[in-house]
Formats: sequence, structure tokens, C-alpha cells
Amino acid sequence: MKVVVDMNKCQDHGQCVFAAPDVFSFDGTGRLAYVPDPDDALRDDVEEAADVCPLQAIRIEG
Repeated sequence: MKVVVDMNKCQDHGQCVFAAPDVFSFDGTGRLAYVPDPDDALRDDVEEAADVCPLQAIRIEG
């Protein structure tokens, strides 16, 4: 599984951080950071994060 976040769309609302904290987080400047190739065991959490993103900036490939 590959996670792609369109950082031009992302406005750092953080809903993904709550849905999948093992994949999404905020860096020291408050910007979204994420693991681009998380373990497949986290797929449900990543799918939830993509679903709750208010701007639909998260895409899952594979």
C-alpha cells in the first residue's frame, strides 16, 4: 500500500492524525507528515483517514 497526500489540497485539519496516528502526524512546524508506505495491517486506519479528510487530499494506491 502506498499513501499519497496532495499537499496542495491539505490544510492541516488533522482528522487523519486522529484516524491513523501510526501513519499521520504533525511535524515541528505544524505541517502534516506521513509514512508513504505503511504496513498493510494499517489499511483500515488509512482508509478511515482518507474518508474523514475534509478536502479529500489523501489517496491510497495498491
